[in-house]
Amino acid sequence: MSRPFVSVLIDTYNHEKFIEQAISSVLEQNFPASDFEILVVDDGSTDRTPELVKKFAPRVAYLPKANGGQASAFNFGIPQCRGEIIAFLDGDDWWEANKLATVIAEFESHSEIGAVGNGLYEVDEAGKRLFLNIPDRRYSCHLRDMEEARHFLELRSFLGTSRLAIRRAVLDCILPLPEDLLVEADEFLATLAVALSGCIVLDQPLTSYRFHSGNQFQYTTSDERRRKRRAVSLVCLAKNLPLRIRAAGTSDEIVRFLALPNWIDASRSRLSLGSGRPWETVRVERAAFRHAYKNASVGYQLFHVAVLAVAAITPPKLFYRARDWYAARRLARVRGIIGTPVPTDSLVVRKASS
Repeated sequence: MSRPFVSVLIDTYNHEKFIEQAISSVLEQNFPASDFEILVVDDGSTDRTPELVKKFAPRVAYLPKANGGQASAFNFGIPQCRGEIIAFLDGDDWWEANKLATVIAEFESHSEIGAVGNGLYEVDEAGKRLFLNIPDRRYSCHLRDMEEARHFLELRSFLGTSRLAIRRAVLDCILPLPEDLLVEADEFLATLAVALSGCIVLDQPLTSYRFHSGNQFQYTTSDERRRKRRAVSLVCLAKNLPLRIRAAGTSDEIVRFLALPNWIDASRSRLSLGSGRPWETVRVERAAFRHAYKNASVGYQLFHVAVLAVAAITPPKLFYRARDWYAARRLARVRGIIGTPVPTDSLVVRKASS
């Protein structure tokens, strides 16, 4: 049985500082060069990214397009891939040398699985490792019952772009993606892939995920442009993803469960931008608390009631601005005096990287 041909699809936007490292990490894989291709979709970069990518020709195909966001980049790039399996990589991240060999071995061993994810290192702008982030064991998930659905919500961070590989046959059932997914298109892809054909998540850190000032997903709360882009994406995700996973045969109970976090995030984003009323803030924060925690001390419950009371009389934009200020100063440590709620069980191991 021959090894499946693989397409590595790198999406990039103004990654001149990082794109060479991303591409080099693919070229240096301990995987036969004849068994994979590399395509870079440039989502309208205005820096030196184009000339840096072109240095790798003809080994790397450069696919420029007008700026349109992550979903549009995937919609443009995936149809041009020749591989039976497509492995995704953001232009500001990079892979460990055994990434492709490890992931493709999983696809070969499990023909029924449509997607594979993996653990990661969190790194700073200079590439210094900050944290190791892996699942507490290897997981297989198909969204067949509520236990698997709960696991999936915890495992989503290991199915983000640079950790995600999907069979082309599954992607053909998903495309096109809604182009309002300026960011978060990877969550749409991964969730639908799991609903359609299941996934395996490996407890190995095969990706380095970079935090930096130009990141389109991780940004400061004062960056109004990126906040608005993410708000558009979250609303699109909350509106479209439940319909698609239901159509994939997922039960209504699981659809509602998976949709709740996206609804919470989309609502918070919309309210923080000044669209909405205080009673909506109360509704969202009550739902978020119930979803995140299973037990809480009497003192903490009283604290939460006080927060809801403030939310009920405060304009949403001001409430979320105060909430961001509170979080940025880590004042939750002081709140611990009155008791700490017990979060839902975590499947994630996150520790400082040595």
